[in-house]
Amino acid sequence: MNSSLRRLRQLRALSQRELASRAKLSVTTVNRIEIGRRKPMPKTIRKLAEALGVTPEHLLSEQPRLIE
Repeated sequence: MNSSLRRLRQLRALSQRELASRAKLSVTTVNRIEIGRRKPMPKTIRKLAEALGVTPEHLLSEQPRLIE
């Protein structure tokens, strides 16, 4: 999920700080998930997906793409 999260965040032109704010998470949490040092709980996955405008399943996919 870490590469999917980073790719979707970058496709949305969001910084880690902006994504964290939208998802109501800490920047540290977003960073640790992106670098693979933390596995997110289902609630966190839902928050991140909602902040990125995708489904949790899409966020967990291997090859995420921008959905308009």
